[in-house]
Amino acid sequence: MTALGVVFRPQLPPERLRGVARAADEAGLEELWLWEDCFLESGVASAAAALAWTERLRVGIGLLPVPLRNVALTAMEAATLHRMFPERFALGVGHGVQSWMGQVGARAESPVTLLREYLEALRALLRGEKVTTGGRYVRLDGVALDWPPPTPPAVLAGAAGPRTLRLTGEAADGTILDASASLDAVRRARRAVDEGRAAAGRTGRHELVVYLHTATGPDASERLAAELGRWGGTPAPDLGVAGDAEAVAEAVRRLAEAGADTVVLQPTADEPDIEGFVRFAAGEVRPLVP
Repeated sequence: MTALGVVFRPQLPPERLRGVARAADEAGLEELWLWEDCFLESGVASAAAALAWTERLRVGIGLLPVPLRNVALTAMEAATLHRMFPERFALGVGHGVQSWMGQVGARAESPVTLLREYLEALRALLRGEKVTTGGRYVRLDGVALDWPPPTPPAVLAGAAGPRTLRLTGEAADGTILDASASLDAVRRARRAVDEGRAAAGRTGRHELVVYLHTATGPDASERLAAELGRWGGTPAPDLGVAGDAEAVAEAVRRLAEAGADTVVLQPTADEPDIEGFVRFAAGEVRPLVP
């Protein structure tokens, strides 16, 4: 079954999160995703609050920028959330936006090398291992979590280019694609991820999460076109959907056929009713998606 979610964009003020998370939980939406975009809102603080305010909702961070965060700290925070809210927290990490990383003095010369070292150390720490490593970027000396999760949680990673996509297949448990991914890009991503998994001899489940630009309501087409313009895209069906529940569900189904396991509806920046958007996704779109 294809999982369905909505992203709470950090361009909304943090105090709006409580109402949106509760609306999602009450409406029966499966997943609420968060971003840690600089310099808006903390992904970890927002996830902890959303999890505490809800009962069944899966809350994902897609994603934490690894140059900004020491891997031991990320492991501690992820382990804490997984123990407090079992099976309800999804962690995604990634390169981050390089210009933002440069602003804080954390830009890596080789983002792919950093992400590989980070994923390997993070997953080992969450397995409860004692880790000593002296990589180019990640350096740990006998570090182990005192409270690792009872079972190792999945660690997802954001990716776009073929090198990073193969890396996520090799070293992550799932891959996150942003809303700029067309249907062909999703298919290519699934192939690249599978190549990485095969090269590493990995056979377990690998979740592919894809964001989808989505607008609904009387001015949906105009808002979607404006949103795609802000992202540098064009109002093509592959890059977003505007319309009623059936139109959105059809776009979700196409992404699922292309290889997506989870589709996260991404409302426009000027979405007038984010709580209503969440209820629309859960009550009208979800029943139409297998």
